[in-house]
Amino acid sequence: MTKILIVDDEIKIREMIRKYAEYEGFEVEEAGDGLEAVQLCNQNDYDLVVMDIMMPNLDGFSAVKDIKQKKPDLPFIMLSALGEEYDKIHGFDLGIDDYVVKPFSSKELMMRIRAILKRVQANKQNEEHQFVLKDLVIDYDARTVTISGERIQLSPKEYELLVYLVKNIGIALTREQILETVWGYDFFGDDRTLDTHVKLLRKNLGDYSQYIVTLRGVGYRFEKDE
Repeated sequence: MTKILIVDDEIKIREMIRKYAEYEGFEVEEAGDGLEAVQLCNQNDYDLVVMDIMMPNLDGFSAVKDIKQKKPDLPFIMLSALGEEYDKIHGFDLGIDDYVVKPFSSKELMMRIRAILKRVQANKQNEEHQFVLKDLVIDYDARTVTISGERIQLSPKEYELLVYLVKNIGIALTREQILETVWGYDFFGDDRTLDTHVKLLRKNLGDYSQYIVTLRGVGYRFEKDE
């Protein structure tokens, strides 16, 4: 069941949103201020957060910023009595997905929630079939790699090596792990085989070779793009 968190210091607003959200089939939890929202998000997984801006203890903007540090992909809808352009821009700069000005229609809010959840689900499905980093695209189904729309010719082992690295993005992989996974347990070569393939792969990736980081004495890591 889809789980959403409603954050607002006004009980009546939380109750109103909860009523419509539960009618739509969502599981709902509530928080009365930004600080409580941060704590709940650290302890639980939510599919979406509806966050008010003006609240005691910790305002909505600060709460979103704190939560996004640990859960950058968590979608947010901001609620505010203020319709100022600056507040909207600030919210979108923090990574929120939508902005609703009070007073608002609960039915419209539900439509916005569903639209965001639908988009998030579509993105997740695409991620299962592709890896995208700026202009670099790895299509797992077609086993192709393109940069700026131009196909990059990789050997089967280069492709498998790249896929293994990106599917473990940000994780330090030892030479043994890479050799066992990409070449198999029956591999009888040496580290130079891996190093040679990494060198060839970097050459083919051009500017994107910078994301493959050598960990001296350990192995390799595909660096996260900050």
